[in-house]
Amino acid sequence: MRPAPRSTLSPLRPGQGPARSRAVAAHPSRSRLWARSTPRPAGRAYPRGQYRAPRSVREVAALAQAGAPVVARALLGLVLAWFGYHELVSPRLWTGYVPFFPATSTASVVLVLAHGWALLVLAAALVAGAAPRLAASVTAVLLAEIVVSLTVSHGLSDLVLRDVGVLGLAVSVASHPGRARLRAASQPERPEGPRAG
Repeated sequence: MRPAPRSTLSPLRPGQGPARSRAVAAHPSRSRLWARSTPRPAGRAYPRGQYRAPRSVREVAALAQAGAPVVARALLGLVLAWFGYHELVSPRLWTGYVPFFPATSTASVVLVLAHGWALLVLAAALVAGAAPRLAASVTAVLLAEIVVSLTVSHGLSDLVLRDVGVLGLAVSVASHPGRARLRAASQPERPEGPRAG
């Protein structure tokens, strides 16, 4: 039988029972010493006894799993915004990567500017969480084209490998289930009642 969950968090350390709380109540100086030795996270002020560190590796994993998609979206959006901004500010530096056009042509500059705007729009969608799977899917297609183009024109290089890593991040974000599926998966199954027959 599982113990009933506690409704309030106790300031007691694990393994210490009511005798500890009576001793602390009898000697206020002990409670102050104990409160100073209680680990609290930096930057957040918790009322005494309200902070509880994760008890197990599973709790830490659950916290990481809940926050990982948001962090991945934000990082992918940051990378796209960085490159989109630089393509818009100085497009002449990027025209050498445009396939099938000379680097000095006007068409190359126009294509780099269009690519920069596309990256900025995708970055905004990813960071804002507006259709993140669609934005990540379009990003994955765009990055796959970049990887193939760079590999064919310049060979295998550190730039290609960097873009392969960003492509993997985009595929990861695109393949993550949506919020509705996560909510449905986290809901416990309800037992069926007796059926009227």
